[in-house]
Amino acid sequence: MSTSTFRAATFRAATFRAAVVRSPSGPDSIEIIDVPVVQPGPGEVRVEIAAAAVNPVDLGVASGLFHAMGLVDQPEHTGLGWDFSGTVVATGPGVDLAVGTRVAGLVAGFDRDFGTYAEQLVVSAADLAVVPDGLDLTAASTVPLNGLAGAQIVDLLGDAPADGNRLLVTGAAGAVGGYVARLSQDRGWQVTGLARAEDERFVRGLGADFTTHAEPGWDAVADGAALQDGGLALVRDGGAFVGVRPNAEPAPERGITVVAVVTHPDGPRLGDLLARTASGELPARVHAVVPLDQVADAHRAVAKGGLRGRYVLEP
Repeated sequence: MSTSTFRAATFRAATFRAAVVRSPSGPDSIEIIDVPVVQPGPGEVRVEIAAAAVNPVDLGVASGLFHAMGLVDQPEHTGLGWDFSGTVVATGPGVDLAVGTRVAGLVAGFDRDFGTYAEQLVVSAADLAVVPDGLDLTAASTVPLNGLAGAQIVDLLGDAPADGNRLLVTGAAGAVGGYVARLSQDRGWQVTGLARAEDERFVRGLGADFTTHAEPGWDAVADGAALQDGGLALVRDGGAFVGVRPNAEPAPERGITVVAVVTHPDGPRLGDLLARTASGELPARVHAVVPLDQVADAHRAVAKGGLRGRYVLEP
């Protein structure tokens, strides 16, 4: 599509559709509303969204979990969705990205009236990464939240000590755990993935060892499955534990370093993850693609668990 066509489409639409919750109480409380189009400010772009992944954290927002924790204060409605892919349709001052560029990105934080479950989104250009030509936008939409979470967990682990490099990744076949299992090897960790028996082939395909049952004594545990205290119990005295539930970390014990990842946008890091996904080095797992109007059904399916790929919404 030409630049002029993008701009014409932008100006024709005074509103766009977005999925929100007003009184969050689960999938049935999700509404599709019309939102006024706004122009991007300095350093911002407006993206026409092609795909938005459904993540477990979205279910927590829709259920009111994070409202009850005091993390959301939106008097009218709360937007849903964290990661997305799409095409730049308008740019603000100081932005180098051209209209028509394919991008992916992450919108972090709970307390917002917008999200990625929408037809359009205004976002900081610095938080975006260009999607490589060899990667389709549906697959690209599954990378930002979980890929960045995995990469930032590995940052918290740091380089593996030469005398203590045995890392256990719980939930190693899951969305976050799979990234940790692969990326942590770049930092010298000898990785074993803890997952269900039927996931052995996938985990070993990441270059990791595999187990369905782990005994205590690991130098470090990356707790992708959110086992919490159960994961901490697997760490040796003086080891390291990295969790995925900020503000709910297990209490430190036995000299173990305990931290939790707070996933944040990182355009350059996301660009690397997308390039490695395009090359086939990192897996892109899409379970199903459904229209935005079926967002409630997608949430119900994700809530049942057991998926090894993302539901992806198309506006």
